[in-house]
Amino acid sequence: MQSDSMKILITGANGNLGQQLIQRLCDEPEDANGGAFGVRALVRSERAAKAIRDLGCPNPPEIVVGDYTDPQSMREAAAQCEGVVHLVGIIKETSTTSYTQAHEDTCQTLTQALEGTPVRRIVYLSILGSHPDSANACLASKGRAEALLENGACPATTLRVPMVIGPNDYASASLRKEAQSRVVSLAGGGKTIQQPIDSQNVLDAMLASLQVEHTEDRQFDLGGPESLAHRDLIQRAARLYDREPWVLPIPLGLARFFVSLLEGAAKNPPITRPMFDILQHDDQIDPTPCCRELGISLTPLDDTLASYVGPES
Repeated sequence: MQSDSMKILITGANGNLGQQLIQRLCDEPEDANGGAFGVRALVRSERAAKAIRDLGCPNPPEIVVGDYTDPQSMREAAAQCEGVVHLVGIIKETSTTSYTQAHEDTCQTLTQALEGTPVRRIVYLSILGSHPDSANACLASKGRAEALLENGACPATTLRVPMVIGPNDYASASLRKEAQSRVVSLAGGGKTIQQPIDSQNVLDAMLASLQVEHTEDRQFDLGGPESLAHRDLIQRAARLYDREPWVLPIPLGLARFFVSLLEGAAKNPPITRPMFDILQHDDQIDPTPCCRELGISLTPLDDTLASYVGPES
């Protein structure tokens, strides 16, 4: 592991994990190995830049407004950086951004832009189940993006993660609402296997990946310490409120039918079929190899729920 200082570029820095990473590095810039990270945040708009400035970090990052799909813009953003954490990605397409644009185009641009720069490693955040041959459009796009990075000149570490639970994110807010409800309607009765991971553990994995000295590409599946059915996860969270929600099962076929109706009726539906199928994907992997290789440990699920979902969150 390296202990010298390193300057890193964070793309998609205004997203939830990007902001958490910035806060960790810019509030406490010295890492566990005695080194320090300089941070440059790449965002697409002044509005996103303001969101980062509003974090009020004691040691604020350098903020660059640029285009993730423009090689020159990316090259200028990566200048003098030794590592890149690439967080650009979506699980729902919009009228302005497709999976191809968000995943493959940005990764292709990144590999082109980093040629001849001092960047020694890219860390890419992906999704459990990603594969170029996946029947799911999002997972297939993510898989193709991973392949683009693996074929690039700069070594890349891909971290495939499931549901991430942390401060102020969609998953935590949804779980908190379900935990306090009397009745919870769940597709398939909530039998989908979840393996939620604490957001701080994802940040640990990112930073550890940046500091590894080897030059080969790496791919890791990283999940939380427990796998359990979605309905059981809700009940675990509900115990923090001394509640026990009743689960109303919705047949999967009927749920998919309603999602299809929403897609056809709304310009920007709250959920799409690829997004729905990702949420119904069973996540059950062994995180031990990744934790051992990167030298990280996982936060117990009950501690994560208490921190981000329970009454004290």
